[in-house]
Formats: sequence, structure tokens, C-alpha cells
Amino acid sequence: MHSGETRTPVFVAERLNRQAVQDADEKRADKFFADARLPRAERSELSDYKGSGYARGHMAPAGDMPTPAAMAQSFSLANMVPQSQKQNSGPWAKIEKDTRHYALRAKGDVFVITGPVFDQSSTTIGANKVRVPSHLFKLVYDASTNRAWAHWQANADGTKAGPPISYRELVQRTGLSLLPGILQDD
Repeated sequence: MHSGETRTPVFVAERLNRQAVQDADEKRADKFFADARLPRAERSELSDYKGSGYARGHMAPAGDMPTPAAMAQSFSLANMVPQSQKQNSGPWAKIEKDTRHYALRAKGDVFVITGPVFDQSSTTIGANKVRVPSHLFKLVYDASTNRAWAHWQANADGTKAGPPISYRELVQRTGLSLLPGILQDD
């Protein structure tokens, strides 16, 4: 789901399981592009990120992509948010890797919903005023155990990976009920 106001995803959803993670051994494409399927007035452009000091942070990670086509599509700016470079390559990359490791061990499908959170003082980058999130979340739902938890990270250089928060806590922080009917959380 994409927002023309922030020019970023609202959230992205993925289904991972052992086979999908094992298939995700594609060579990284690294060819970022503006998504022409979005109206020009609602999308970010490569020039918005240039010289901004922010990484083009994947919401659906390239490392999760099982085919060359999926890998290439993961580099659409419609899948990106302005992300702290140190946070993106450090604690956030660890959370992505840990999520893949969990999916390898899970008995079935694991659904992952990732997105940005903006506060009132969110800044913007580029001529298209792409909003910079204050926080990022990654919600993990294991369908075989009916358990959910979330990772919550400040979008800042000094951020460290902390313990997960409950699904209920994520709903309270974001106002988004992404998994209606979930009764248990971890």
C-alpha cells in the first residue's frame, strides 16, 4: 500500500516460509528506479534521495526475493523510505536477517508487514518532499502458532536493536490493526 502524501509505502506485506527463504538466493540487483505505475505527483524520484544523507531503505528486503524479477521489483522507490544509513545497514539489517532465520525454522507460513511511522515533526527530502519516518516497524505473524510480535526502531543513527514489542503495543503506537482477529501476541 502506497501513500501519495508521504511518497512512501504505508506498509508492505510478505509471505515467507522455509521454501521461500531457501529460494531467496538471488544476486542483488541494486538498480533503484522510480515506479512509473504511480502518478508523478505521488511518487518519489531518484533525485529526492541524492545528497539527502539517507539510504533508500527497503521495506520488503531484497534479501527476501526468490526470483530475478522479484529482486528487480524490490528496488522500486515505491518500496523505499528515507532511512538512516547506519540504522539501515546495522540494526535493521539484523532484524531482516533474524526474520528470515525465523521463517526457516517455522512450521508454515510467516507473514511479515513492514512500514514507516511518521510523527508531527517529520522532515522531508528532495523536491518531491518525501517524508522521513521517525520510526519503522516490522510485524511478524506465524500462522501455524497464531502468534505475532513486532520490531520497533527509531530511524536514527544511534539506534540499537531492542526486544520485540507485542502486537497490541504496535497497534497502540501506530493505530493500525494490521491483523484483525489475532488473540495471542509474543
